[in-house]
Amino acid sequence: MLDPELIVAVCFAIFVGLMIYLGVHRKINSALDGRASRIEAELAEATRLRTEAEALLASFEKRGAEALAEAEAVVAQAHAEAERIASEAHARISEFIHRRTKQAEEKISVAETQAATEVRAAAADAAIKAAETVLRGETQGAFGAELISKGITDLKTMFQ
Repeated sequence: MLDPELIVAVCFAIFVGLMIYLGVHRKINSALDGRASRIEAELAEATRLRTEAEALLASFEKRGAEALAEAEAVVAQAHAEAERIASEAHARISEFIHRRTKQAEEKISVAETQAATEVRAAAADAAIKAAETVLRGETQGAFGAELISKGITDLKTMFQ
């Protein structure tokens, strides 16, 4: 009888021969080649997408750096503007204080002048009254009255 191992070997050889005859190895090979080319295409696409993503990332990083630099410039400009406004305000306040001080000094000067004038006027009036009293006591008559009037007029013009 036939040995089972021999039957299996003959069946296997027929199976392999049939596979070769029908070209199954070519179909398997072409299927594997197709799959390899698909994988290769996917890898190429992944590489292309990665390159694009890196370029896009670099672009966004550049935009971010530009935006940061622009923000820093805006902040620096705002600081400079604030300092300028503060110095202008300080100058205005100093000018205002100076102007107010000058006005106060002018008012004080006017008040001093007015007070001195009032004191002189009061002194002149007192001197006139004193002179009038003295002269009235010493002089009598028409000549004395004329002399007193003339003296009072002279004193008024002299002290004013």
